[in-house]
Amino acid sequence: MPSYLSAIRSCGWRNLTILALGWALTTAAPAADRILFDFTAKADLTQIVATDAKVSAATSGAGLALRVITGHQAPWPGVTLRAPGGFWDLSSYADVALDIKNVGTNQVTVLCRVDNPGADGVQHCVTGSLDLRPGQTGSLKIRLNRIGEAKLGGKLFGMRGYPAALGSAAPIDPANVTQVLVFLSKPDAEHQFDVRDVRASGKYSPPTASVTDATPFFPFIDTFGQYRHKGWPGKTASLADLTAKREQEVRDLATNPGPKDWDKYGGWAAGPQLKATGFFRTEKVGNKWWLVDPDGRLFFSQGIDCVRMLDTTPVDERESWFEALPGQEPPLSEFFSHGYALKGHYEGRQPKCFSFAGADLVRKYGADWRKTSAETIHQRLRSWGLNTIGNWSDESVWLMRRTAYTDSVGSSGAPEIQGSEGYWGKFPEVFDPRFADAVRRGMEARKGKSAGDPLCIGYFSDNEMSWGDEVSLAVAALQSPPGQPAKQAFVADLKAKYSTIERLNEAWGASHTSWDALLESRQAPDKEKARADLTAFYTRVAERYFQTVRDAIKSLAPDQLYLGCRFAAVNSRAAAAAAKYCDVVSYNLYQRSVADFQFNGGADVPLIIGEFHFGALDRGLFHTGLVPVADQAARALAYKEYVRGAVRHPQFVGCHWFQYQDEPTTGRVYDEENYQIGFVDIADTPYTETIEAARAVGGMLYR
Repeated sequence: MPSYLSAIRSCGWRNLTILALGWALTTAAPAADRILFDFTAKADLTQIVATDAKVSAATSGAGLALRVITGHQAPWPGVTLRAPGGFWDLSSYADVALDIKNVGTNQVTVLCRVDNPGADGVQHCVTGSLDLRPGQTGSLKIRLNRIGEAKLGGKLFGMRGYPAALGSAAPIDPANVTQVLVFLSKPDAEHQFDVRDVRASGKYSPPTASVTDATPFFPFIDTFGQYRHKGWPGKTASLADLTAKREQEVRDLATNPGPKDWDKYGGWAAGPQLKATGFFRTEKVGNKWWLVDPDGRLFFSQGIDCVRMLDTTPVDERESWFEALPGQEPPLSEFFSHGYALKGHYEGRQPKCFSFAGADLVRKYGADWRKTSAETIHQRLRSWGLNTIGNWSDESVWLMRRTAYTDSVGSSGAPEIQGSEGYWGKFPEVFDPRFADAVRRGMEARKGKSAGDPLCIGYFSDNEMSWGDEVSLAVAALQSPPGQPAKQAFVADLKAKYSTIERLNEAWGASHTSWDALLESRQAPDKEKARADLTAFYTRVAERYFQTVRDAIKSLAPDQLYLGCRFAAVNSRAAAAAAKYCDVVSYNLYQRSVADFQFNGGADVPLIIGEFHFGALDRGLFHTGLVPVADQAARALAYKEYVRGAVRHPQFVGCHWFQYQDEPTTGRVYDEENYQIGFVDIADTPYTETIEAARAVGGMLYR
């Protein structure tokens, strides 16, 4: 993962939209691309302005390139490529792209900024970056974001994305691109890289949903939970349409039962026969890690999260938003509820909510919708080339025991380290006995369910925890109250090492009058002077977390796997602790590719991806999710490339898409997310392009 993204994610991943990420270059620019600079003899090199950098022509790959050698005196050394004639009109394109090769000896993060007049690094520009090892070549794409968001003077609220307000202020005007900057951010050493084929690429697809679509705008949500002012392929038009789609899919699933070379678990029936233990396990075969299914067959976990989770959206304060809110009478009234809001407009409250997803299942499948839709889900997954039900899925679905699945256990209700902080909450207090008790209680609840079930691959714990840098949790302990168990444990370690407070003060450059005074203090030490002690205690915290969870899992499910805690951003100490105690280390990796992912835990261990996705704005939703693409065709292609990169990686044993169904158009209650990230839409209609991509990958998964 690029280092700048790690820093961003430590501040809170889900409140950001990633505009551009780099991925491995595998093909030349398509003919439809518009070359802006190709650095051949015809290029006007007078349009290049260097800042703390030297430029020259160089041979790179199949043609000429611009060689850039940066200094490290200026904060952003690099080059500015000015548009001949003053500007480029890139209105019909989705991205600006360029190919970069690191020809230096140090790893480098190259940034590219696309400017309008008046760009200042924040306004009137868009930026992306690419992380490259020495000798590595990659392609960097910068999305030409041009969609403003309309909140209609505060009448719209409680969502991550809003309908487009065409013609309003936007991140960039693609019709007036004046220059492209290629640069580094505050480097501490000299770097060298080659730049080729700066180009406009991809066809721009305008969003489906706009506040200018209809007057009046309210109501803008139909009875199925869809944006009502526009149509698009697959949109549900009526109850009869729901029934017709169900019948059509029955025929499709019968025609496409699933990959022919899979065994009952989704393992490679035609592959090598390994030791069968009756449960999932891991094994390294040749130079690649694998899961091995209970029958001893190689297994790559291609899965999907939140299967039939039935997100809810707030309806309080939104009476005018809905054309015909169903649920006033049974059986749809069961889909009203009150949900807790962690963030956003309803933060800290429990507004009245409704699940359009649930109501649509009743209307599509009838009174026995729970059983019928669950049976359909298992058929779908197999047909779509997916062999795993991932995290946070409906228990009643995986308890049908027809598809392999993962479960999770957490420390909900356990005390926290008060000095810690993070987007999803504070870090658990691993030195308090109540932490271990909470995890054990969680596992006790799995008795007779997932514990001991051969179809359960294993258990994740918690999710996207706030690991910070390699001293953060130790500093947090010291900034906590004197009664904090972690603080008491840390001070006990320091007493054992230094004996007297005077020796500690000398080492840390501190002035504590006694050990009790250190306990009372809420101040952070000098991080550099105290670094050895801070990192040592950080490792102790991390290892205690993973060891405690592992022991709880193994006490009740000794034959099942501990799948880690789904890192979002993680330093090497926490990663190393996970590698020491987890059977598989898990990451949530929202990026274009994982083909070149490097584990920073210092060990050769199996890895699994707990979450990834791509989304677009061409199906009536207002937000793309964390990794945007142009449209559904681009989403399908991105899915193929991502999963194939994971399959070919020597350490990954699986990857799970987040999530099964689109989030509510008007935002889920918990945190306002309203992303177009489903394999099915709000009315349970599969996205054909993504389904066909998954089938293509699944059919070739092992071959």
